[in-house]
Amino acid sequence: MSGLSIETGELARVVGAQLSGSGTREVTDVIHDSRQARDGSLFVAIRGATVDGHRFINDVMRRGAAGVISELEAPEGFEGDWLRVGDARIALAFAAKAVQEDPSAEIDLVGITGTNGKTTTTYLVFALLEAAGKTAAMLTTVEYRIGKESEPAVRTTPEASDTQRFLRKAIGNGCSSAVMEASSQAIDLHRCDGLEFRSAVFTNLTRDHLDYHHTMENYFDAKKKLFDGRLGKAPGASIVNIDDPWGRKLVEGLAANGQKVITTSQLAEADLAARKIEVSLLRGTTFELSTPEGSASIASPLIGRPHVYNMLSASAVALDLGHGLESIVEGLSTCVGAPGRFKRVPSDAPFAVIVDYAHTDDALLNTLKTARDLAEGRIITVMGCGGDRDKSKRAPMGKIAGEHSDLVVVTSDNPRTEDPVKIISEIEEGLKDTGTPYLTCTDRREAIHLAVSKAGPKDVVIIAGKGHETYQIIGSDKFHFDDREIASEALESLED
Repeated sequence: MSGLSIETGELARVVGAQLSGSGTREVTDVIHDSRQARDGSLFVAIRGATVDGHRFINDVMRRGAAGVISELEAPEGFEGDWLRVGDARIALAFAAKAVQEDPSAEIDLVGITGTNGKTTTTYLVFALLEAAGKTAAMLTTVEYRIGKESEPAVRTTPEASDTQRFLRKAIGNGCSSAVMEASSQAIDLHRCDGLEFRSAVFTNLTRDHLDYHHTMENYFDAKKKLFDGRLGKAPGASIVNIDDPWGRKLVEGLAANGQKVITTSQLAEADLAARKIEVSLLRGTTFELSTPEGSASIASPLIGRPHVYNMLSASAVALDLGHGLESIVEGLSTCVGAPGRFKRVPSDAPFAVIVDYAHTDDALLNTLKTARDLAEGRIITVMGCGGDRDKSKRAPMGKIAGEHSDLVVVTSDNPRTEDPVKIISEIEEGLKDTGTPYLTCTDRREAIHLAVSKAGPKDVVIIAGKGHETYQIIGSDKFHFDDREIASEALESLED
């Protein structure tokens, strides 16, 4: 706890709430999870898709909460301060900002959004901050980190109150910079409202999350909020990949509003550009980086052209923050990126096994193109699609797997409450017309063993979809499952 506090009456003015109660209760923290309640907590009761926070009001008050923020009228006889608002999620963001005394205004905060590349770019920015001698923090799909202190991530982008609390803690631990992933769903749910971004990055936009956004235009509009000021204030600089058509559309809108834009590209003239790109499965990636501050030769352990885009974005952030080219070269030379992003499984086998997080059609295409550039033999792909998620990408992912592989093993990802056989059949709709031979196997462990057993000298086996994840969700149960462990197990079995 930071020791910060504010009265409920002042908070009511900040969030535009109708106050019932004294207005003099001290609030030391804003929470959305009833389990966090203690003396001085202000509980925001959110009606979610599956759980209504109002169920827990009596519990938080017994724990000493100062009061409640809600979209509903105060219940009769409620003892405490009740702040009625039009939108509880927006109120959560701005109440937390006020209680934590606006930490994003005291730190160089970088936000990264896009369908693919968010996590790796976040890790790269963090590495470049450290290379420049900064103590930094980051919020990613994989972990939440402050300096050397880390904990596993709960979600890609935390709730607004968790982020504000995290940033205040980061400042207290000596951080001058922080970088975070900003997912479209989180932006849409107001988790980033009220944050002041020094820089914001747009990596790309391809089909994903249409079960939530319904159309690509809606999906794009959610991302655009990070850049156009609708979260409260526009970022100091917007860094945009203009090789992506949605990126070019974003630049047009931002330029029309007179905002500072820094463009990146591998294909066109841009503020930061990559030329003479060379990729090796053993040696990583090299390229010439062109910037307004001059040029530099980059040698990175990361493998593939998609990572070049991530490195361009991270370099643009570093330059915008005033860091020199020398520290950028140093940081990129040592950063191995995020776990589970095109990572080779260690082995003495005469072929390579790569684990990758690709779980959208565009990400799978990039992964398989990278593999094709590197492979002297065949491409064998293990892939599936998650259950209870966007169904529109299943056939396209099957088609891409077939068009860019020599053999495909279709299997389960996280089937959740859907029938794995049905998910596989929907993937097959796109795969079967490609003419590429394929096998189906609902058991992911068996599928990985099968693919590895089929590999020959100079082949590349791609295990796509889960990357860094260490679990599989079947029904409502979550089991330990790590593609990297299963791949190692399969490789070892070949030696028996």
